[in-house]
Amino acid sequence: MHWSTCLVLPFSLSFLAGAVAFNARAYTIQSTSCRAVDRVLNEEVNITIDYVDVNPTAEKSIIMVHGWPSLWSSWGYQIEEFKDEYRMIAIDVRGFGGSTHPADVQSSSTLADITGDLTCVLEHVGIQSVICLGHDWGAEVCYEAARRRPDIFYALVGVTVPYLHAAGPFADSAQLAAVMPKLAYQVFFENHTTEAIAELNKDIRRSLRATLRTVNSTPPDSFLTSTSTYLSAYDNVTEIPPIPFFTSSHEKYFVERFSMQKFDHTLIFYTRGNRYGAWQSTQAQGNYTIPQPVLSVLPLNDPVADWVFAAKYLKSAAFLPQLTTKDYGDNPMQTMEGAHWPHLEHPQVFNDILRAWLENLDHSLAPAQRVLSDEL
Repeated sequence: MHWSTCLVLPFSLSFLAGAVAFNARAYTIQSTSCRAVDRVLNEEVNITIDYVDVNPTAEKSIIMVHGWPSLWSSWGYQIEEFKDEYRMIAIDVRGFGGSTHPADVQSSSTLADITGDLTCVLEHVGIQSVICLGHDWGAEVCYEAARRRPDIFYALVGVTVPYLHAAGPFADSAQLAAVMPKLAYQVFFENHTTEAIAELNKDIRRSLRATLRTVNSTPPDSFLTSTSTYLSAYDNVTEIPPIPFFTSSHEKYFVERFSMQKFDHTLIFYTRGNRYGAWQSTQAQGNYTIPQPVLSVLPLNDPVADWVFAAKYLKSAAFLPQLTTKDYGDNPMQTMEGAHWPHLEHPQVFNDILRAWLENLDHSLAPAQRVLSDEL
């Protein structure tokens, strides 16, 4: 699709037909204080994690973890689909939106640290067993949470990115970009974090619009291929079209909430200190297999990477003995059409896949739910 065409497209596009409209402002933001470690200061600090708690009386629970750059409301279509059947906890990951972060962005937010935030929120709301649903880096958080705390996370769903296990040697962003060239932007984020944050913060809406695209509204071909800039591919685009899978009101909310802290602490997934720290701690533990039921939904048209190839190359399935690959009807459980945000680009297709898996999931695997406040 040509950018000149995109400029006149309305916010609500035809591929969202069938999806229930989502109003993020209708949901109440709650928060809790969680302990974190600032590894530069070598001290514990308190951070605040914001979340929404939908249908708190439901028997079964799902915690939803977004990736980069995103917020709790990116799960809006899933909340609307499942809110009458499941208790749904959607968080702003530390450093995003209203969730705060230690001063150090380089090494104080490993996947284990963010797992600690999840367990902190779950303890606060009184949930003792839960399904983890994650997208992008949020998927990796869910994999790590399930690996570390099988007593809490009894099943998980990873969207877009497969299980990036730590069984092999550590690979930095330059090594990854050599195999998948569209990961070159991660070299910029890793090696020039301060400059990357400054570039992204110049115009929050433009940065978000540049990133949140679809198959039918693609970014320029050179996007993500530079190791010295993130947004230069858009230099000749005066006005980037609106985020195609949001209504105008949702995009406004998204930009407002993202602007609370801007991109200041959001590159935590790309810094060498955090990535190496996550790999090192898993290596020290020595367990890479996740025995719980897993659904991995990989898009077929992501400009970032061929994730189906990546999953095969990494032999991710070898560490996921209960990975679901069975087809239900016309919807394959592992792949679907879409770019990097399939649950937003084709919400009804994704929701049908997720519903079929949830209906076949043995929820008796979850420990009996108890409300902690009832025991005080």
